[in-house]
Amino acid sequence: MADLKYYDIIQKPLMTEKSMSLLESNTYCFYVNPKATKTQIKEAVEKLFTGTKVASVNTLMTHPKKRQRRGFLPGKTVERKKAIVKLTPDSNQIEYFEGI
Repeated sequence: MADLKYYDIIQKPLMTEKSMSLLESNTYCFYVNPKATKTQIKEAVEKLFTGTKVASVNTLMTHPKKRQRRGFLPGKTVERKKAIVKLTPDSNQIEYFEGI
């Protein structure tokens, strides 16, 4: 396991049409540290957002794609890890996503 603190695990929320439609089912999406495990993500969400209880965590890696840069040097997009966090029904809502 990686030696990560809970505030280093969640990098930023993922704001897409699909993730916004998942808010109705008490499910939230985040970009997380690629070395973080599911249990670390669960603990980080419960510590950062008070009153939340995590039911399940699903993760997926987005591998870098080749992109042509200006000139002759090819580049790659960023490799990221996404986490889809489902909260329990009796859990509090995450305040960051309210009003969006």
